[in-house]
Amino acid sequence: MRTLTTTQELTSFCEEAATHPFVTVDTEFLRERTYYSKLCLIQLAFDGDGETDAVLVDPLAEGLSLEPLYDLFRDESVVKVFHAARQDLEIFWVDAQVFPKPLFDTQVAAMVCGFGEQVGYETLVRKIAKQSLDKSSRFTDWSRRPLSKAQQTYAIADVTHLRRIYEFLQAELSKSGRAHWLGEELQVLTDPATYDIRPEDAWKRVKTRTNSGKFLAVVRELASFREHYAQTNNVPRNRVFKDDALVELASTKPKTAGDLGGSRLLLREARKGAIAEGILEAVAKGVKCPADQMPQPDRSKEKLQVNPALADLLRVLLKAKTENAGVAAKLIAPSADLDAMAAGLRDVPALSGWRKEVFGDDALRLCDGKIALAARGQTVDIIEL
Repeated sequence: MRTLTTTQELTSFCEEAATHPFVTVDTEFLRERTYYSKLCLIQLAFDGDGETDAVLVDPLAEGLSLEPLYDLFRDESVVKVFHAARQDLEIFWVDAQVFPKPLFDTQVAAMVCGFGEQVGYETLVRKIAKQSLDKSSRFTDWSRRPLSKAQQTYAIADVTHLRRIYEFLQAELSKSGRAHWLGEELQVLTDPATYDIRPEDAWKRVKTRTNSGKFLAVVRELASFREHYAQTNNVPRNRVFKDDALVELASTKPKTAGDLGGSRLLLREARKGAIAEGILEAVAKGVKCPADQMPQPDRSKEKLQVNPALADLLRVLLKAKTENAGVAAKLIAPSADLDAMAAGLRDVPALSGWRKEVFGDDALRLCDGKIALAARGQTVDIIEL
C-alpha cells in the first residue's frame, strides 16, 4: 500500500479522486497528552479495487501541506464519506476551518437505516461487507515512525471496506426515502458551533451537588480558567485539575498557595506556578461575583407537573413507532423528553424534523386526546377518537 509523504503526491491523488463520485476518509490521531487532537495519519480511497485506489497520507512528513485535501473537501461534486465523523471533522475544522461537503456519515446513515444507535464500523463491515477486521492495532501509537505493516493494514481497511458500506447505505436511503433524515442529522456535524468550546460555558459540564449561585460562581471561574489554560497550553483539561478537585476548590475557596497544599484532590503540579495563581485568581473572582451575575442552573424541569399515565402511554407509542420504523427509541426521544411532553412542554427534538414524522405527530395527538392505543396480540394499534 502507498503512503503519500509529499504535497505533490497528495495533489495527484486528490486530483484523481475528484473525478470519482465519492471518496472515503478516515484519520488516526492521539489526544491523551494534548487538548487538541494530534493528527497522525489520514486514509483515503475512491471507488475501485486497484492498488492506487486507496492510500495512506502521512501528515507528519516534513513539508507536506494538506491544502490539496482541503481543496477536495471543498469540491461539492465529490461526496466525502466518513464513519463516526465528529472527531475527524473537529481536527480539520481546528486546522483549516473547513468542512468536507457534501458529507456522508455511515454511522448516522446506519442509524437511519435501522442498524441501531451508534453502530460500530466493525459491525457494519461484518454485516454489509461480509468481512472481518483485525483490531489489534487500534490503540497503538500512531505518531511513531515507521508504521508497522499491521498498522498500515488496519488503517487502510478503515476506508476500503467503507466504500462497500457507503454504496449499500446510499441505496437503502434511496429506497426508503429517508435521505432527508440523514441530512438533518448531519447539520449538527457541519455547524462550527459544535466545535466551539467557550471557556465561560465550561462550568455547565461540571456535575455538582448544589445549585447555590455563590458556589456555582466559583465553579464557573475555575472551569473557565482551566479551559483557557488547557487550550492555550494544548494540554488535556484533566491534566490541569480534574472535576472532583474543581468542586473541592469551589467548596474550600483557598486564598493562598498554602491553602492549596491542604487540598486532597489537587495534582501536585497545580499547587504552584501559573496553575496555582490561576486557581487563586479564579476563586477570588467567583467569591466577589455580584448576585445578579451569578450563574443560574436550569430548574425548569424540576417544576414540571408530569402526568405519569400520559408519560407511560407515550413510552408505549414510542416503542410501537420505532419498532415499525426500525430505529432505536433513544434516537427519537429519551425518557426525560417524554416526561417533558407529558408535562406540557413542546420544545423537544422529538417534535421537529424527521422525528416528528416518525413519532412526534402521533405523540401530539395522543397528548391532545385525539387518539387512543389498543393492544392487539403483539402489536399496538392507534385508534382515532
